Amino acid sequence: MASASRSTHPGVGELGDFTTSDQRLVVLSLFAVVVGVVAAFVAAALYDLIGLFTNLFYFGRWSIQVVPPENTWGVLSILVPVAGGLVIGLMARYGSPKIRGHGIPEAIESILIHRSRIEPRVTVLKPVSSAISIGTGGPFGAEGPIIMTGAAFGSVYAQFLHLTDGERKTLLVAGAAAGMAAIFNTPLAAILLAGELLLFEWKPRSLLPVGVASGVAAFASWGLVPAHGTGPLFPMAATGVPSPALLGGSVIIGLAAGGLAVALSFSVYFFEDAFRRLPVHWMWWPAIGGIAVGVGGLIAVGVLGVGYGGICSLLSCSNPAMLVGSPTVTLALAALVSLLIAKWLVWSLALGSGTSGGILAPLLLIGGSLGALIPLVLPGGSEPVWALLAMTATLGSTMRAPLTGVVFALELTHDLDAALPLLIAVFVADGIAVLAMKRDILTEKIARRGVHVAREYSVDPLEQIPVRSIVHATVVELPPSTLAADARRALARKDGEEAALVTRRTPSQPWQFQTRTDLQRYLDAGGDPSAPIGDVARVPEAIAYPEEPSRTAIDRLTSMEASAIPVVAPDDPSGSSGSSRGKVRSRPGGSGTGPSPTGSGPYRFRGGACGRGCATAVARERTGRARRPRVPAPFAASAKSSARTAAFDRGPSRAA
Repeated sequence: MASASRSTHPGVGELGDFTTSDQRLVVLSLFAVVVGVVAAFVAAALYDLIGLFTNLFYFGRWSIQVVPPENTWGVLSILVPVAGGLVIGLMARYGSPKIRGHGIPEAIESILIHRSRIEPRVTVLKPVSSAISIGTGGPFGAEGPIIMTGAAFGSVYAQFLHLTDGERKTLLVAGAAAGMAAIFNTPLAAILLAGELLLFEWKPRSLLPVGVASGVAAFASWGLVPAHGTGPLFPMAATGVPSPALLGGSVIIGLAAGGLAVALSFSVYFFEDAFRRLPVHWMWWPAIGGIAVGVGGLIAVGVLGVGYGGICSLLSCSNPAMLVGSPTVTLALAALVSLLIAKWLVWSLALGSGTSGGILAPLLLIGGSLGALIPLVLPGGSEPVWALLAMTATLGSTMRAPLTGVVFALELTHDLDAALPLLIAVFVADGIAVLAMKRDILTEKIARRGVHVAREYSVDPLEQIPVRSIVHATVVELPPSTLAADARRALARKDGEEAALVTRRTPSQPWQFQTRTDLQRYLDAGGDPSAPIGDVARVPEAIAYPEEPSRTAIDRLTSMEASAIPVVAPDDPSGSSGSSRGKVRSRPGGSGTGPSPTGSGPYRFRGGACGRGCATAVARERTGRARRPRVPAPFAASAKSSARTAAFDRGPSRAA
């Protein structure tokens, strides 16, 4: 085995740069087309529902035109968001609590904890509850709910198709990205959002379907969502060539936006903790939060509703659909400060109450209000430019998604001249947030439920280590007539964590495999110590190969919940005779568990066992059935199975 050339080795020859099955990738991409189309229609329906509820509750008319809420009922307008909060609380308690919150943490939690399974009813309850929340004055955006709704449809669709858990996660994220692409017409930013927040990997097997869904959703939404048509949502005048003063000011804005991001995250969970201390059921919290929403709407203009018109005013954009009936934000210091503080407090309190609504649009408006104040103290840029830089830096640092923030701003405005100052502002702000906060506004909610989310991606070292490098224990070969008690004594004399034995009845039958741990478990459970080991040992459910990555073997090992897995050598240095080859098959009912030897042949076990740490990492699913070389000589490698190990199908790595 040691002399085999890696360049010509059958196992290495089948390896590639990416763990992707061509057939499954094509199938998933076709499924993603359906997800993208549905997400576009759901986005359009949500947009219309928001307009319908806004007109009904604030103007008493039937219309789906999205207009900002106004206090047409005077002081009684305070009761409108209270009524909306009461309805949402009832829907959450008797419908599904998954509709609470702004959507993205709930999607992440579904991936991490629930194997990417989302209840079908969420696909209906989430958009309806969000439309009621925003339509009754809730200071939220429509993007969070549509992201969660798209994710729910992707998950339900995958469940209907009986896809594997890994493929279900891909369609879930594809639905989430498609929803964002449809509501904002930002397919590139949607793909980056999926990569930075939801996928927990950077692989073609998931990125390509997500890209397909995002592109299809953006294209389909051109004729469905009247707010953006085929152009940017917030078109603005070109920034022009950045001046040194503008670039220097970008650093100042980044510092301010990073501090604002920290304060925003703190305020949301401050109010959430405050609501938890109330002596009332959480069902009533959205209605209590609605009181603050109503009062805030009386104090400051532009606090209520999605706020797209306010963002457009800050950027001096030229989208008539965004400016219909929207308040004009001016350079007046009092107006900007009032909008900044009121929107911040009302949004934080309402979100902390557990109501339904998104965070992207509020972050843009709050950050933009801060940026609009910059011309009062900094030269070198106009109010729209400073507002753009501040809102993008606030968004990117609050969500810890800097690349998404930059591309999102460029797609929203089509102002490519702003790319360099945007990069400076966003990454400065992100640096401040990373240094000041252990978790961001998304992962803090999940961490409070006992789940740690790792946001740093790197190449798995076990992908670079071949299986042959972790084999170090001795294999004992025993005849099938050996008594189980004698076999245990033979194994007990061997060094190593998991000495293994193999046996076969006749050369025409397959090898059987047993480990010291499994044999001891059999005897402790009352097994007959005088039983022949041939009746105790079993044909392995899966095998691995010397030149495969260690991750591949550990994936199969942990998915089987076994203590050992035999490793099949492609060459037999013992010079065994015979021409029979071991057949392989996928494990019935499993996914990504690898092949199993079911045929016969002149096998010879020559190896040993890997260390206990081999199986501590969480395994990952491989899409489709991987073809394996047909080989004559297996040897054994084993690793401890742990209760904390789980297949990729059950979610990415996490620690309590």
